[in-house]
Amino acid sequence: MLTVKAFIFNPVQENTYVLYNEKNQCCIIDPGCYFEKERNELKTFIGKSSLQPVLLLNTHCHLDHVFGNKFVHDTWGLQLSIHEKEKAVLDFAPASGEMYQLPFENYKGELIFIKEHTTIKIGNDQLEVRFTPGHSPGHICFYDQADGFAISGDVLFNGSIGRTDIPFGNFDTLINSIQTQLFTLPDDTKIYSGHGPITTIGFEKMNNPFVKLY
Repeated sequence: MLTVKAFIFNPVQENTYVLYNEKNQCCIIDPGCYFEKERNELKTFIGKSSLQPVLLLNTHCHLDHVFGNKFVHDTWGLQLSIHEKEKAVLDFAPASGEMYQLPFENYKGELIFIKEHTTIKIGNDQLEVRFTPGHSPGHICFYDQADGFAISGDVLFNGSIGRTDIPFGNFDTLINSIQTQLFTLPDDTKIYSGHGPITTIGFEKMNNPFVKLY
C-alpha cells in the first residue's frame, strides 16, 4: 500500500508528492522545492519518517516541477526518471527560470527514460505509466490501481486542465489524453494534481467545464 504525502512548494504553489509504503521505501515526484526552507521541509519529513528514497520521478519538466531535482539527487543519490520527450523541456527549464526571475541550478546527472504502458515498482507496489501529452510533449501520469489514485501532474486539475498556450502545448492533444488515459479510470479514483486540491475522476467527469462528459 502506498501513502501519499503532499507539499506545496515555490512561488507557483506546485504540489510535490512523496509516495511511501509499509517498508518505508518512497519515491519523490516533481520536487518543486525552490527555497532552502522548502528543501529542509522535504528532507526533515523523509528523515523523521525513516523513509528510504528509491526513485525520483517527474510527470513533466516545466520549471516549477523540477526546481528540486538537483537537491534530491545530491541528497539521496537518485537519478532522474522522465519520459524521453521531456528532455528538451528539462534542458530549457533554467532559461525559463531566468525569464520568470526564478533562477535555479538544473539537474545535470544521468537520465532514466520511462516508457508509457510500463510499470514502476516501489518495493511490491506498482505505478502504471500513462502517456498524457498536451500540456507538454512527454507528460506522463502515474496510476496506482491497488490504492485507487493517480498523480496527474498538470493534465487534470480540480475543475480545470493544464495550460496549452505555451510552447509544445496542444489543446486537442490534452483533451484526448484526459479522455483516453484518465477518464477511463474508475470514477472513485483520487487525482493528485500538480496544483490545487485533490479531486476524483467521477467529479471531473460531471463538473469540469473543459472536459465534463455529462
